[in-house]
Amino acid sequence: MSADKSAPSKLKARQPRGFVDRGPADVAATERMLAVIRESFSRYGFDPVETPFVEYTDALGKFLPDQDRPNEGVFSFQDDDEQWLSLRYDLTAPLARYVAENYDALPKPYRSYRAGYVFRNEKPGPGRFRQFMQFDADIVGAGSVAADAEICMLAADTMEALGIKRGDYVVKVNNRKVLDGVMEAIGLGGEENAGRRLTVLRAIDKLDKFGPEGVRLLLGEGRKDESGDFTKGAGLSEAQSGVVIGLMTADFGTYEGRTAFLDTLTDIDDGAVSKTAWDSIAAEKPVLYEGVNTLDELSKLLLASGYGSDRIRIDPSVVRGLEYYTGPVYEVELTFPVTNDDGQIVRFGSVAGGGRYDGLVGRFRPEPVPATGFSIGVSRLYSALKAVKSPIVDAKSELPLVVVTAMDNKSPEFMPGYQAMVSSLRQAKHESGKPLVRADLYLGSSGFNAQMKYADRRGAICAVIQGSSEREAGTVIIKDLILGAELAAASRDVKDSAEHKAKQAEAQFALPVADLVEGVKKVLARHS
Repeated sequence: MSADKSAPSKLKARQPRGFVDRGPADVAATERMLAVIRESFSRYGFDPVETPFVEYTDALGKFLPDQDRPNEGVFSFQDDDEQWLSLRYDLTAPLARYVAENYDALPKPYRSYRAGYVFRNEKPGPGRFRQFMQFDADIVGAGSVAADAEICMLAADTMEALGIKRGDYVVKVNNRKVLDGVMEAIGLGGEENAGRRLTVLRAIDKLDKFGPEGVRLLLGEGRKDESGDFTKGAGLSEAQSGVVIGLMTADFGTYEGRTAFLDTLTDIDDGAVSKTAWDSIAAEKPVLYEGVNTLDELSKLLLASGYGSDRIRIDPSVVRGLEYYTGPVYEVELTFPVTNDDGQIVRFGSVAGGGRYDGLVGRFRPEPVPATGFSIGVSRLYSALKAVKSPIVDAKSELPLVVVTAMDNKSPEFMPGYQAMVSSLRQAKHESGKPLVRADLYLGSSGFNAQMKYADRRGAICAVIQGSSEREAGTVIIKDLILGAELAAASRDVKDSAEHKAKQAEAQFALPVADLVEGVKKVLARHS
């Protein structure tokens, strides 16, 4: 009988769809960005808190992302005690559980921030991932509109702290009660119209993409796009659609603009023009009255704090998708132009959003618990910072790397000398007391050429070299890899020049081992 057996096949290394790997440059830049956000949130008095990736599925409840049925859109599994668990799909629902569970021990109002990955069990696509990072700030236990104003101001200040210039962003604010009040005014109140209300909200959310006329089609019978695909509309009448379009295009940035919209409201049932006196609005449309009144208060608070419409603006087209929002809703939009995948010049768009969710914590508690907050989409914001060339995500912001090569890596007795060099570099500091460089000792078994390729691939600013002759002389060679690359790329005519030869001497020079740190400082100064 033959003893030969076919070798077992190797596993194929493959990444699951909808997930991404991140290299060192992206990780380092993201960490710098997160540090700025943390500092901004901390200045507003927010404290950090961390919740686990996994929650009981029933704690997430019915508020799942863009889904009509519970337990869809999330990754779920059953524990050994037959309890259903799910990976968190946002950071808000876990916060609600945390606050409810620790309610008596927490100071109230409770200000907290959280950063972490969330998961969506949805079909992945371009720019649509199953795992992504969010950074949230919330105030729980404050029902005052001043809490909503604080969140809006925090969002604006955080954008500027990240290097996004005033005029390149705007925090847009609306109130879900205004939207709900208008829905009631056009006859779409009650549970029986929940589906049509959702269709109307989705249509409003397309204002930037399709414009008022495109939204009017989606509010009516439907809209056909350029490819011929037809999207069924909400089935509103012309009069109903007119009220919704009027809301979206109203100048809600001023008291006069808000009241002018109320003047145009029409009783859809009998065609009679509604009274605009505040007491009549309060009596006939209390939800709408409360929503508009809240926006008035919010506007006064923002203006009193020095935040004008160039930074924070009332915008009735802001919808926000999740069901749990009960009052003011916010969206941070970046207004600078970028080129999309189709080569079109478009505004960058939204990088953060949130709102008031007074019912979420109360699901766990006998008493109502008001709450408000917002969430930053970290990956999208990172792309935005790269687009505006923010120094926060610039690789130059990272400490430069020095690679100490090990010419005699086959001889263990010489390794302590190399280790002493890399240790001296790691302990070196600027005059400010901050670390001078990152230092890496080559620990592989390859020869010199491979070690230099390693230093290049690591993006090192310079390499430290010591062979047997340098060791006997008590010296090291420092090779400036940036200048060396520039000289190697020069033309033949330039390479024959005296200036080029002088620079070659600068790109690689010897000095005593005791002067290693000073030699590295010389290279750093050349490229600062």
